[in-house]
Amino acid sequence: MISHEQAIANLIYRYAFLVDDGDFAGLGTLFADGQLTLNNAPAAIGADAVERFAHASLRIHNDGTPGTRHVISNVIIEIDDDALAAHAEAYYTVFQALPDFPLQPIACGRYQDRFVRHGDRWIYKEKIVRTGLMGDLSRHRR
Repeated sequence: MISHEQAIANLIYRYAFLVDDGDFAGLGTLFADGQLTLNNAPAAIGADAVERFAHASLRIHNDGTPGTRHVISNVIIEIDDDALAAHAEAYYTVFQALPDFPLQPIACGRYQDRFVRHGDRWIYKEKIVRTGLMGDLSRHRR
């Protein structure tokens, strides 16, 4: 069995993989009992809303993905004393490369996450994505 910290870190990393894979249904499932907020936009609450939000905000290219790689760093996880709730912060950097767009960082910022434990598993309660620095997002956002 993995530690609480590793289980929570895995959720943070899973988010990045799902976005980079263009698996917006999986992304929705990750937030079935939670919500996702990007900067100052209204929160997308629940699986269907998160999936719709991702489809409406991110461009998908010929390979079925956004052509991105999210790199997560400086992960800080704090678990409440009763181990039923936790919060985390992390930095992210998004790189993108496409046939007509050379590899480059396009955005970086901070994740602010809240988690709750249901039985023996942790789930997302809330993810706030705050963009701090932006590059060329013309091939990433709709």
